[in-house]
Amino acid sequence: MAALIAGCEIGFWLILAAGLTARYVLRLRTVGAVLLLCAPVVDLVLLVATVVDLRRGTAANVTHGLAAAYLGFSVAFGHSLVRWADQRFAHRFANGPAPVRPPKYGAAKVRHEWREWGKAVLAWAISCGLILGMIAMVDAPERTHELWPWIIRLSTVVGVWFVGWPLWTTISPPREPANRR
Repeated sequence: MAALIAGCEIGFWLILAAGLTARYVLRLRTVGAVLLLCAPVVDLVLLVATVVDLRRGTAANVTHGLAAAYLGFSVAFGHSLVRWADQRFAHRFANGPAPVRPPKYGAAKVRHEWREWGKAVLAWAISCGLILGMIAMVDAPERTHELWPWIIRLSTVVGVWFVGWPLWTTISPPREPANRR
């Protein structure tokens, strides 16, 4: 399972790079679009493989929890990652505008941090839903006890993210230095 997760992560980036290369370097916009639409297929492969592995009777372990976390992150942040890479490729290879950078100051920075944390909450919800689904599907506590700590781990990450970024930025938003105005 760990090798499959690593393979899916590598596959995602390879498909993304191939799609952007086709779109901007080779000027094959349709091929690029098709390749970019294939990126979620990597997630589907991982999900199916995880379900098959558990249905075969394998006891859930840390890699099954990691697969759920990866899938949640990929679904919640995947579009943003593709957009981030697309902006950079367009700028580098197609004379597109400079990539948009996240805001550094004021209310725009606060909104940005809340939006990113919202994606983290979505990733948490998807991941925890998948974990709970695995636990229910296997229906054997002796084979799924390794999955419960993943809910705590993921909840801790989302909690720390909340305090360290959106809450902190809301309480004390960074202000643009006076000499930069």
